[in-house]
Amino acid sequence: MDYFNETIASLHQKLVAKQISAAELTQETLTNIHQLNPEINAFITINDKAHIDDEEVVADRPLQAIPVAIKDNILTKGLKTTAGSQMLANFQPIYSATVAQKILAAGMVNIGKTNMDEFAMGSSTETSHFGITKNPWNTNKVPGGSSGGSAAAVACGQVLAALGTDTGGSIRQPASFNGIFGIKPTYGRVSRWGVIAFSSSLDQVGVMSRHVADSAQVLQAMSGFDQHDNTSADLPVPDYSQIKANVKGLKVAVPEEFMGEGIDAGVREQVQRGIKLLEDNGASVDTVKLPHAQYAVQVYYIIASSEASSNLQRYDGIRYGFRAQDVRNLEDVYIKSRSEGFGDEVKRRIMLGTFALSAGYFDAYFNKAAQVRTLIIEDFNKIFADYDLIVGPTSPTTAFDIGSRIDDPLVMYMNDILTIPANLAGLPAASVPVGMADGMPVGLQMIAKPFAEQTIFNAAQLVENETNFLQQRPQIGGQN
Repeated sequence: MDYFNETIASLHQKLVAKQISAAELTQETLTNIHQLNPEINAFITINDKAHIDDEEVVADRPLQAIPVAIKDNILTKGLKTTAGSQMLANFQPIYSATVAQKILAAGMVNIGKTNMDEFAMGSSTETSHFGITKNPWNTNKVPGGSSGGSAAAVACGQVLAALGTDTGGSIRQPASFNGIFGIKPTYGRVSRWGVIAFSSSLDQVGVMSRHVADSAQVLQAMSGFDQHDNTSADLPVPDYSQIKANVKGLKVAVPEEFMGEGIDAGVREQVQRGIKLLEDNGASVDTVKLPHAQYAVQVYYIIASSEASSNLQRYDGIRYGFRAQDVRNLEDVYIKSRSEGFGDEVKRRIMLGTFALSAGYFDAYFNKAAQVRTLIIEDFNKIFADYDLIVGPTSPTTAFDIGSRIDDPLVMYMNDILTIPANLAGLPAASVPVGMADGMPVGLQMIAKPFAEQTIFNAAQLVENETNFLQQRPQIGGQN
């Protein structure tokens, strides 16, 4: 079966019409994953036990029997969940995250756990304990991060949809690098219960897929209030599948800070083409300012690292995680377990966060960062008083070469400069493919008002229809 010619809706119709059975679909998907994974390394764990009975698929369950890949920091009962770290290399959860429970209750089949930067800390999926994931469009390049495994799995045709998490752009940036659609919903729209915490005030679970409509269906299934998560929003969930590829009358803002210095010429050209598509189809487009966005990266790395230093203190070799051998006393257990269990990037952020929270420096760093975060939120509020949608590039560049930035953390951190502001403000945001530059995909970022995910789906569907990007395929994969 060729997934590149299918959507979840078309595959569902074939299952209902018995042109393919649920068991056949699961087995063919597993075969395809095993065939491509040695080259791409998108999966850490392949769920070979996902073989299901040849159940009859009913018409009113659109996600029934559809295989889905799940990022490896989302707990799945009975299936190893590692967060890409040696610290949790053999961790078997005894319960599933709410998002996993919801999509499985909708009938989806958990086909495996996807590779990621360790504890979601990275922009390239090069910091995983389980090896580097490669970009299906060019295997010498990174797939982005930290949801690089999920993005690559979708881009090379292993699955139609995958779950990712987005703390500073970890769904949108890899979606851009791999030429797929990826959406991070409003903070609180989707439960974080059962998601291994990196930065609790920023983390969100979202969806990645080739087709905009597929992400809408999956997000519909996993959204909603959860009593286990006190940051979960108790608001009705719209029917996201009711997409209208129509932007007539939509008021679109383009921050000048998103199109300035540092944006590759090829990326800027494709993004401007996407913006013109919106304008040609009836949207009004204006240039605006996000004056405090220039501080977003600094604010993010203080807040995210501070929260990470707190969240990751539980992995001490006693309560959770890897325990070092050859220790002499309790202090040795703590020091050696964390030194050997965590990778360099995780240790770097724990130290940065611990310093920012320490006595004498809290006001100068964490408190100041929180104040600037408020200014960034106010900037967005002012724009959304007059506009429906903010657009710009998802990333300043296309996918870069493997190994080219891993030794320079500051350069790596700047990859997320355009995606971080939406996380700091808790806004829904997505990346939709808009074209190619230097042979690699370019993503157009869309940011909407809180809980206005439908606005993004509608505009992204128009871009998908008008660009015909789906006619292009990466050099690897495509056949299931």
